[in-house]
Amino acid sequence: MIERAAPAKVNLALHVTGRRDDGYHLLDSLVVFADIDDRISVRDAPELSLSVTGPRAAGVPTDSSNLVWQAAEWLGQPDGAAITLEKHLPHAGGIGGGSSDAAATIHALCSLWNRPPPSPEETLSLGADLPVCLFGKPARMRGVGEVIEPLPPLPPLWLVLANAGVEVPTGPVFKSLERTDNPPLPEPDWTDLASLVEYLCRARNDLEPPARALVPDIEQVIAHLNAQPGCLMARMSGSGGTCFGLFAHEEAARMAAAVIGKAHPAWWVDAGAVLAA
Repeated sequence: MIERAAPAKVNLALHVTGRRDDGYHLLDSLVVFADIDDRISVRDAPELSLSVTGPRAAGVPTDSSNLVWQAAEWLGQPDGAAITLEKHLPHAGGIGGGSSDAAATIHALCSLWNRPPPSPEETLSLGADLPVCLFGKPARMRGVGEVIEPLPPLPPLWLVLANAGVEVPTGPVFKSLERTDNPPLPEPDWTDLASLVEYLCRARNDLEPPARALVPDIEQVIAHLNAQPGCLMARMSGSGGTCFGLFAHEEAARMAAAVIGKAHPAWWVDAGAVLAA
């Protein structure tokens, strides 16, 4: 059996910079991964199968509608495999759960079948987040997700992720954008934690204002994160509704997650370090 982590993908900043004639939006995003994850395990089997376990398994499909299954079929290997997805991340939460699961599946199956993994840009047909999730390191993601560039080294960082459990519809969020030709991200220029936070404060998530208008709970989540001691900034990730608080120290991050979780037991809340590589 081969196991792989499928870490949460967090958009520290996301600018919508254009829209193609086919309707796809052009993005410029700063992406990191946290050691808060789902787990994928694979083993040899005569045919392809998928089972889903874990605390957030309810409602997750186990057939070809699941991106994990689609990723396995996309690889085009004639051999079968029994795939198990251990689900911990919230569904449709703006932290790339399905895409990260699929990327971890590709890595695991390539190891199982003794074949080299595809390049990140080859996986774009599976979804805009697949290339950066397959890359799996801090990155600047541009275009419709196909342009992946590594970032300068990041200082040690901790994230608290929080989701109020209210579905945020991606389509209406994009349709509610006031403009789709926003300026790109500033060029990365940080040298330490203070300059990284200053950089992020000069950036933004263009999807946050329309998501807040559609789902007011997001504003409450961000307010709770910002109120925690040691929180350097808070923002929504991706198209929502998971939000993150940025922390310099593990103790402060874990304490914040505990406080928010106790105050809102129905929310999904977790803390983890940003993965450097």
